[in-house]
Amino acid sequence: MFSKDKWNEILESLTSNVFRTLLTVFGVFWGIFILVVLLAASNGLENGVRQAFSGIATNSMFMWTMPTTKAYDSFPKGRRFNFKIGDVEALKNNVDGLEYISPRNQLGGFGGGNNVTKGLKSGAYNVYGDYPEIIKQEPMDIVKGRFINQNDIEQKRKVAVIGTGVQKGLYDIGEEILGSYIKIQGVNFMVIGIYEKTSSTRGDLEEAQKQIFVPFSAYSQAFNMGNVVGWMAITAKDGYSITNLKSEIIDVIKKRHRINPEDESAVGNFDLYEQFSKISGLFLALNAVAYLVGILVLFSGVIGISNIMLIVVKERTKEIGVRRALGATPWQIRGQILSESVFLTIIAGMAGIIFATFVIFILNKFFFGASASPDSMFVNPSVDYVTVLVALGILIFSGLLAGFIPAQNAIRVKPVEALRNE
Repeated sequence: MFSKDKWNEILESLTSNVFRTLLTVFGVFWGIFILVVLLAASNGLENGVRQAFSGIATNSMFMWTMPTTKAYDSFPKGRRFNFKIGDVEALKNNVDGLEYISPRNQLGGFGGGNNVTKGLKSGAYNVYGDYPEIIKQEPMDIVKGRFINQNDIEQKRKVAVIGTGVQKGLYDIGEEILGSYIKIQGVNFMVIGIYEKTSSTRGDLEEAQKQIFVPFSAYSQAFNMGNVVGWMAITAKDGYSITNLKSEIIDVIKKRHRINPEDESAVGNFDLYEQFSKISGLFLALNAVAYLVGILVLFSGVIGISNIMLIVVKERTKEIGVRRALGATPWQIRGQILSESVFLTIIAGMAGIIFATFVIFILNKFFFGASASPDSMFVNPSVDYVTVLVALGILIFSGLLAGFIPAQNAIRVKPVEALRNE
């Protein structure tokens, strides 16, 4: 129950020596400030990484061929092989839980240099021969025109979707783009769309805009690839883990291409889901470290408050004796000391939370908020209300802990001995 006299007594006790009180509470203030700032920094890093993965089908893997390392079925080790377009259908028929299988071919980048020209302008860009499903695995915003579709595949249309980076490199400002032609290694392709990416798993958002997508079938015909597939992007359905399906996928490929089942290097792969899971686990660890460091710093402040409360109890020995002589129960004495301790801790802690919030606000306003670079790995460091409530709970517990020993000492004071104390 609220008691005005009780709270007046608490305020009088804490303000009787203001400088001592301020020095005492600084440890709690600093501890909770460190805790909130560390949690905000962890969230900022997590937000940046998740922004980099935003829209990307993270339950995916990429797969390519490598030279065999073991002899098998009359074939020597070191044999090179290629995926075939028939592998796509084989995977669909033999592995349950796959949502998209996108065979891809590539010019430029790892596949070697290429030359793309438009009139007198030219540039080196990554050119991908793809199926329409790739836009669901590697999302992009079509800012003008459209993306390739199934009719483009079936009719082997020589059409292309270019990035905004390609547009800037090959076209003049205001020049009509849709319906124009670009030459990819001397072959004409008509531009039907312009895309823009807002995230990239490779971390270079500017380079992600400098790509060209053409139908897989037209690519194969134009550049004499036949039914060869350079690599594949494979995504699992919801409820399935591509990591768990990976061994089945690789086994199907090994059987079709007569590769030793024990050859672990013949089929290269990058498991995006596995890497994303590791990153998610890292953020849990970072939050745990933030709580640990913050609580340890806070604990040093709690010790300071406990010490000052012991001094306060010693200074008020005669007062406590008088109150006991007048009928105050041990619970009333204990409650008074604990109330002072909790009040002191909460005031210091809330000041730390407010100051930390102000610092985070300044950082977001000028560095990591809406004005942050789209490819920044540190975005909007912040804490939610749950974190503040958890911090408040820690403060209350800390206050009780800080006041427990002084309160126990207070109730041990005997009225007669207290009245004799000088």
